[in-house]
Amino acid sequence: MTVLIIGGSGFLGTELVRQVTSAGRVTAATFNSGPGVTPSVSWHRLDFRDPRALDKVIDAVEPSVVINASSGDADWTVTADGPVRLAQSTARRGIRLVHVSSDAVFSGSRSSRYDEAALPDPVTPYGAAKAAAETAVRLLHPAAVVARTSLIIGDGGSAHERAVHELADGTWRGALFTDDIRCPVHVADLAAALWELAPSDAAGVFHLAGPDALSRYDLGVLIARRDGIDPARLSAGRRADTQLLGALDVHLDSGATQRRLNTRLRGARDFLDKG
Repeated sequence: MTVLIIGGSGFLGTELVRQVTSAGRVTAATFNSGPGVTPSVSWHRLDFRDPRALDKVIDAVEPSVVINASSGDADWTVTADGPVRLAQSTARRGIRLVHVSSDAVFSGSRSSRYDEAALPDPVTPYGAAKAAAETAVRLLHPAAVVARTSLIIGDGGSAHERAVHELADGTWRGALFTDDIRCPVHVADLAAALWELAPSDAAGVFHLAGPDALSRYDLGVLIARRDGIDPARLSAGRRADTQLLGALDVHLDSGATQRRLNTRLRGARDFLDKG
C-alpha cells in the first residue's frame, strides 16, 4: 500500500506521516512552502490552485490511498476547488480517499449536539469552503470518508497552544473566548483514527473530535496549567461582544464514529491532565 498525504508538512500532516511511516507503508506527502524532514518520505510540491499539478503528483506517486489533511483557510480555490479536483482524480483512478473536514461547517445555532447526520450551515467563508468540499467529495467519490474534526491540540506544537503562550507572555494582545465552545482532539488520536479509517471500507461522514466540550478560554487554562503557566495571565473575552464572524457552541458528537473505531479519541481534560 502506497499512501499519499496531502498537506504532509502541516501540523496534522506531520503526525500522519510519522504514523504511516511507522506502520511500514510506502509514504509520499505534499507541501506548499517547504517539505517535511522525514527522510523515508518522497516529498512533492503541490499548489492546489494549479488545476494540473494534482494529477502530476498522483501519476508520479500512484497511491492506493490519499489522505487530504490540507487546510487552505478561507481561500476558496484551495479549500473548496482543490478537494473537488482531488475527488475527481481519485475516483477516476479507483483510489481510496479520506478527506479531513472541520466543525466550521456548522453555525453553532442549534441547542443540541451535531452528530454525523447534521447538515452543514456555515457562517464563515472558511466554513462555506469546507462545506462545499464535503458536498463535492461525497457526490464525486461516494466510497470516500469525510472526517470532520475540531480544534487540534498536540504536546506544544499547535496554533492554539502557541496562542496561550503568546497571550501569557504578552506577545499577543488578545483574549480567549468564554462563549466559543469546541471539542478538542489530540493530533495523535486524530491521525490514528484517520489511519484506521484509511484502509477500511468505511464511507460517508465521520466525526473525529474529543468528548469534552470546552470554551477556548477553558482549553487555554488547561494548556497553561500543563505548561506551568499561571492561568491568571490569560485574558478572557466573549466572541458575542466582538464583530468577528464565527460559530459559538459547536459540540461535535463523535459517539457513533467512536463505536466503530478501535482508536480512542480522548477528551482534552484527559490528554492535558498533568497527573
